[in-house]
Amino acid sequence: MCGLIGFWQTEPAPREELSALATRMADTLSHRGPDDSGVWVDPRAGVALGFRRLSIVDLSPEGHQPMQSASGRYVLVFNGEIYNFQDLRDTLEREQAVRGWRGHSDTEVMLAAFEHWGIEAALKRFVGMFAFAVWDAQARVLHLARDRLGEKPLYYGWMNGVLLFGSELKALCAHPQFRAATDQDAVALYMRYACVPAPFSIYFGVSKLLPGTWLSITSEDLKQRQRLQSRPYWSLSETVTGALRNPFSGSEEEAAQELDRLLRRAVAGQMVADVPLGAFLSGGVDSSTVVALMQAQSMQPVKTFTIGFHEQAYNEAVYAKQVAQHIGTEHNELYVPPEDALDVVPQLPTLYDEPFADSSQIPTFLVSQLARRHVTVSLSGDGGDELFGGYNRYFWGQTLRKRIGWTPLPVRQALAASITGISPATWDGMFERVSLFLPRRLRYTAAGDKMHKFAGLLSAEDDRILYQRLISFWPDSVAHRSANYRIPPGWIAYGTPGPLHTLPERMMYLDALGYLPDDILVKVDRAAMGVGLETRVPLLDHRVIEFAWRLPMAMKLRGGRGKRLLRRVLYQYVPRHLIERRKMGFGIPLDSWLRGPLKNWAESLLDEGRLAREGFFDPAPIRRRWAEHLSGRRNWQHHLWVVLMFQAWVDHWHPSPGTA
Repeated sequence: MCGLIGFWQTEPAPREELSALATRMADTLSHRGPDDSGVWVDPRAGVALGFRRLSIVDLSPEGHQPMQSASGRYVLVFNGEIYNFQDLRDTLEREQAVRGWRGHSDTEVMLAAFEHWGIEAALKRFVGMFAFAVWDAQARVLHLARDRLGEKPLYYGWMNGVLLFGSELKALCAHPQFRAATDQDAVALYMRYACVPAPFSIYFGVSKLLPGTWLSITSEDLKQRQRLQSRPYWSLSETVTGALRNPFSGSEEEAAQELDRLLRRAVAGQMVADVPLGAFLSGGVDSSTVVALMQAQSMQPVKTFTIGFHEQAYNEAVYAKQVAQHIGTEHNELYVPPEDALDVVPQLPTLYDEPFADSSQIPTFLVSQLARRHVTVSLSGDGGDELFGGYNRYFWGQTLRKRIGWTPLPVRQALAASITGISPATWDGMFERVSLFLPRRLRYTAAGDKMHKFAGLLSAEDDRILYQRLISFWPDSVAHRSANYRIPPGWIAYGTPGPLHTLPERMMYLDALGYLPDDILVKVDRAAMGVGLETRVPLLDHRVIEFAWRLPMAMKLRGGRGKRLLRRVLYQYVPRHLIERRKMGFGIPLDSWLRGPLKNWAESLLDEGRLAREGFFDPAPIRRRWAEHLSGRRNWQHHLWVVLMFQAWVDHWHPSPGTA
């Protein structure tokens, strides 16, 4: 896990000048690669590549980057891991594609693969997480590529005729030609989704490379500053369509056996490292499955890590400890006092570079910090919800459509209006009075807020709008967007493949296309790399993904619960009673913090005069929700966090006014 940077300018420049600039850009990513650094330049071509290394495999100088291929044709900077590099190395040897190896790194194998098979063919053979830039000195072409699901980040864009690219935006900002003009369309999208979806970035003129794609830039593109178009080498849509046309036809027991085999292979491949390795463990289905499969294939106790909170409603540490004791891991837990968690907040704008408002970013950073004291690599259980149906919204959407989808829209809208006509506080009181007579699954906290959200879903015209309301925070009208508002290709715009017949299937697909790479994987990458920790995600092995989509929905969702088949695999290793409980998520008591220790900080950022002066947002609805939250009438913690993270980002980076 490392950080890469580079630029390509139209005019030649002295070697010393290019090297100094590349070094300056790369040094902004020292947190991603504290072990080594390097630059490579071609003064005549105006190309510079820079690198910061976190040494994981082949710790010797032979793993140093930028690295040149044996012939000298290709120069590579690469962030990530190729898990099947040893298999590729063996294949290249059998095909007599190499005369000898300098070291044992996956980087060297990648370069040999490029020379032997070509860029695209090699990409299709790679199993791993990666973002890379490779310069073809012979053809004078620069290639950029990103892994299938988007585990590793890669930004690029034109700035005054210079092509800039890198793992994080802060590296691009270090180039003298960079201009930090805010993209107002990206602001509107951020306010809706709590993150900036690819291919957008918060800055006008800078894009994120889409997952599963690669991009080739020629010298002619550079001269003409042409609009760059990436190409897919792997497509989630095609994968899903192919899987659904070839469904798994065996029994559930046979499916569990196959899933166990695939997950064991994925986990074993991701346990290869020349440095200490461990895993995050929340005690939930996903992380427990990963840890159980790690321990089943390890001769030593696996190191596991959990963050605990003294607020019981947010504390999963007790469950994680029980799972760790059963599996037999070397467990490490840390109970975090509120002041330590709050100390993370000022660091968030520099960790994420652009506005990002998934509040579980705070515990994710803290557990990464804990793990880094003991290991350099940590496996995580991310991806299970999107693949095996773990989010509550899949049930809500399915139940809503099944029970009242037949009701005419005007009737549903009238019912929704009657629900919202009663205040959330009144609903809270009603539920509290009858709670003793309700089944446990219906004893909701913040019942009034949930009733109002239910009303919004009830009045949705179709499944597309229903999904949008489930995942959205602020309406577009709050941010002053352009007239030609652009929509991201993930999340909703591309629609869904034809064979997806049920609403949960469509939502799972859209989550894997948008929410997973733009929120979940961004959160984990920046939080972990902020402390120099590599994270790996076995559930996102593309072979596991392909199998998961072949499964019938009954093996994922049944009886109001998700992850049925994944649970069946897990229960071979961990007793059911240690896992069966209501899903908690990785949360923090943000609602009370905003009314308490964070109140003054939030008030300064939400000042009405400041909001009006900066011109990004309409202050009225923001101030109204802030007042309602402070009074306790409503819980707007997540909506307010979206605004607060944007304002904190503005405070740190001082971007120029919005640009459309």
